Amino acid sequence: QVQLVESGGGLVQAGGSLRLSCAASGRTFRIYRTGWFRQAPGKVREFVATIRWSDGNTYYGDSTKGRFTISRDSAKNTVYLEMNSLKPEDTAVYYCASKPSTGSYYSADAYAYWGQGTQVTVSS
Repeated sequence: QVQLVESGGGLVQAGGSLRLSCAASGRTFRIYRTGWFRQAPGKVREFVATIRWSDGNTYYGDSTKGRFTISRDSAKNTVYLEMNSLKPEDTAVYYCASKPSTGSYYSADAYAYWGQGTQVTVSS
């Protein structure tokens, strides 16, 4: 099994920045990709970004491209999400998730391991 723990959420004003962290433990050798998803109240879970551990290959969702950056620190088994130019519509619970194999990188159903989520609130 793989355990994921997110941290770094909070309250920030529009235009500000936050950095989220996702620390992995357990059978981390199983992880092929780690991604971030978010879910706002009353909305479906949305793909934010993903990174492949072997070579750092990344993909981003359309709503966050150019403002968010995903990265990883292999020595710490940690993935980061740097969020800049935050907007009120970025307000959501942000989840870290990992998948052990290839396949869809943007579908939440493809990710087997999930963290508990961290709240990000952007005020206008």
